[in-house]
Amino acid sequence: MAQISLKQLRYFDALARHNHFGRAAEACAISQPALSMQIKELEEELGAVLVERDARQVRLTKFGEEASERVRDILRLVDELGDLARASRERLVGRLRIGVIPTVAPYLLPRVIGNLTQSAPELDIHVRETVTPKLIEELTEGRLDTAIVALPVSEPSLAEVPLFTENFLLVRPGTDEATPVPDGETLRQERLLLLEEGHCFRDQALSFCNMQSARPREVLDASSLSTLVQMVSAGIGVTLIPEMAVGVETRSATVSVARFDNPQPSRTIGMVWRKTSPLAGQLLQISEVVARSADTLLRQNTPRP
Repeated sequence: MAQISLKQLRYFDALARHNHFGRAAEACAISQPALSMQIKELEEELGAVLVERDARQVRLTKFGEEASERVRDILRLVDELGDLARASRERLVGRLRIGVIPTVAPYLLPRVIGNLTQSAPELDIHVRETVTPKLIEELTEGRLDTAIVALPVSEPSLAEVPLFTENFLLVRPGTDEATPVPDGETLRQERLLLLEEGHCFRDQALSFCNMQSARPREVLDASSLSTLVQMVSAGIGVTLIPEMAVGVETRSATVSVARFDNPQPSRTIGMVWRKTSPLAGQLLQISEVVARSADTLLRQNTPRP
């Protein structure tokens, strides 16, 4: 057992996540033969087979499944040891792995990264953009330090810090600008364009319209807010977008943007991190930078009523 290295454990962890030697090797930035050799050496050192190999995919053995959970715990503890050392310093330094949901990332991240680079130049920022369930999974497993998501996430192991609240605005074809703004109930009768399943913003929009689910003929799905707005511009339907996205997404589209009557639909965006994270103090400082960045962005890009 003395010959087992952290490098081998990280390679095995990547293989367990991707179930594919090629993709795991790419994630680890090494060649596939090198990864395969390291996994083989790890199996020899353990005296047990970790994976079943065939030409198309990789399957973990029963022992491999149990080992992958232990390896994940070991790697998380090793990372937290490094975080503990970083936390002992007075300034923000080292790697920061931050996750962001897609309906926030394109609009807020450039300003946040610019402000963090200016205030903490020794930070090495790594960004992961994906939907909330994946961010929470990666955060709890120690693959992320923090995530910017819509609150609440209601995960007992995570600390939640609200950053800002933003309203949802209605985007309609430009020809509809003079027509009354529908309420949530009336909006149910429109052809509503929403993000595809898995995006929390989709669920929030459906909740405003009092639609727990939607029939295919009533709702058309897209993978990004940009696609939604362009579909509205083409006269296909209407959509909702968050305030911070308005400036970017509507500048090249022939659409009208309107506010709903109070109470307006809205969401609270916050930062979350593990309650046990040694970086909690530093992450709280970073959350303040994110909140200031968002405040400036919203004041600049929000259309007046």
